Amino acid sequence: MNTQIFIARITHPNPITGRLRTACTTSLLPLLFLLAPSAVVEAQFDYTSFDGITVTITKYTGPGGAVTIPRTIIGLPVTSVGGFYDTSSMHEYWGAFQGDQSVTSVAIPDSVTSIGEQAFGGCSSLTSIIVPDSVTNIGDRAFPGCGSLTNVIIGNHVTYIGDFAFSSCPLTSITIPNSVTHIGWSAFELCGATTVTIGSGVTSIGDDAFLNCGNLTMFTVDAANAFYSSVDGILLDKSQTMLLQCPGGKAGNVTIPSSVTNIGNFAFYANANLTGVTIPDSVTSIGHFAFQACVSLTNLALGNGVASIGSYAFEWCTSLTDFTIPDSVTSIGPEAFGSCFGLSSVTIPDSVTSLGSGAFQLCNNLTNLTIGNSVTNGSEAFEGCHSLTSVTIGKGATSIGDAEFDVCPSLGSLIIPRSVASLGNVAFASCTSLAGVYFQGNAPSVALNTFQGDTNTTVYYLPGTTGWGTTFGGRPAVLWNPSIQTTNASFGVRTNQFGFTITGTANIPIVVEASVDLPTASWTPLQTCTLTNGSIYFSDPQWTNYPARFYRLRSP
Repeated sequence: MNTQIFIARITHPNPITGRLRTACTTSLLPLLFLLAPSAVVEAQFDYTSFDGITVTITKYTGPGGAVTIPRTIIGLPVTSVGGFYDTSSMHEYWGAFQGDQSVTSVAIPDSVTSIGEQAFGGCSSLTSIIVPDSVTNIGDRAFPGCGSLTNVIIGNHVTYIGDFAFSSCPLTSITIPNSVTHIGWSAFELCGATTVTIGSGVTSIGDDAFLNCGNLTMFTVDAANAFYSSVDGILLDKSQTMLLQCPGGKAGNVTIPSSVTNIGNFAFYANANLTGVTIPDSVTSIGHFAFQACVSLTNLALGNGVASIGSYAFEWCTSLTDFTIPDSVTSIGPEAFGSCFGLSSVTIPDSVTSLGSGAFQLCNNLTNLTIGNSVTNGSEAFEGCHSLTSVTIGKGATSIGDAEFDVCPSLGSLIIPRSVASLGNVAFASCTSLAGVYFQGNAPSVALNTFQGDTNTTVYYLPGTTGWGTTFGGRPAVLWNPSIQTTNASFGVRTNQFGFTITGTANIPIVVEASVDLPTASWTPLQTCTLTNGSIYFSDPQWTNYPARFYRLRSP
């Protein structure tokens, strides 16, 4: 009987790179040579060595299932799980196990000191991993998207956990050993853990390290840690002045500790269970995206020390109802309250000097708005506020920004203070109900499309102001000059009613108001009318009910 004999022969030029090589000879010897089990395992891996002393795994080519990485290949210790560049796809880098959906477990030997970038990314069937004590470095994106990975044990000599290292892994709990000093950006983002324990050695935690962990209810920090601490499950710096992360699954009302002065970026991001938050007077700044997409947040109490509200800080807090912006606030960032559909009334205090682009954009149920006297500009700030009907612009405004009131179809009239010197592009575009815009000062500069689509709008200006013509920004411009006639026979009591004639430009709209207490500036509208043919007679049958009554005219 003829029998083939397989003799394993390994060649390794320096540097060594490749897969296990074999040379085949044929013999008539009646002997069956069985390939050694270690050689079979080694044959499942591509590898490389640049120093001739250690080996890095670059690619797994085996059948999947339970995989054991060998301690040695060609007699050299395996010290790293790395990857390779795919020359067929523009040199795209791939981790050694990346995208392998057949691997269910991997035994990493204690010879390995480093798990490299994307080494196990997207191993969707991998359920658990033990990182041995020999490993000191877990690279960026080492295990992201391992959709079945629920259990990870991190060895006691790991010092570095890279960016996105375990992102989108449904881990049930996370324990960071004392050896770890650095946790990378988004390292455990979208994890399923309910608890996180942080060891004593951690000195830096990257932004978003535990972002979107919706089941997380508790951070616990080793008391010996010199950089971080926790209070009521919330992660803070050691001095407890910076609130870094509230667990994403923390429910109900949260009162922030009075030691806190700063709420960090993304601190409460997308917490769907948070219903109320009390921010103490000690807090001076609220970070970017701090409460973004907290869709169940209904009650917000801002302390009297808050000076700045960061970009997107409360965007998409769709259940947030009316709240008070304290006089301490000087800056509201871009889209800070964008898409807060529950808001119906907003008063921006005089203390605010900076109003970011889109600050209240798409607040669809906002009906009443008062802008303080120090806000100078706010491009797109109220764009798409479909229900906005009443707006008071502060006397310190110097311009109406681009698209500031774009697509506010319920806005009927507006008073522009004399301080305004310019109107931006599409500032009032698609305000289809805007009937009158009343200017208190000289004509500001105006873009050609400021009133784009506003076919019902008339611009009104006061006597003595300059720069006006028959049109302004493509809309008719009309002198608004109503006057109460006090010297003719119509003025005074007639048939038990006090009355007077009002004259002015034909067809201009006016509102007659009355007050019994000038010091309190309390005025009551009595009649809204139009000066048909430039004149109208007003009478007040209730005048005898008051010891004194004062009258004034204003625009609608």
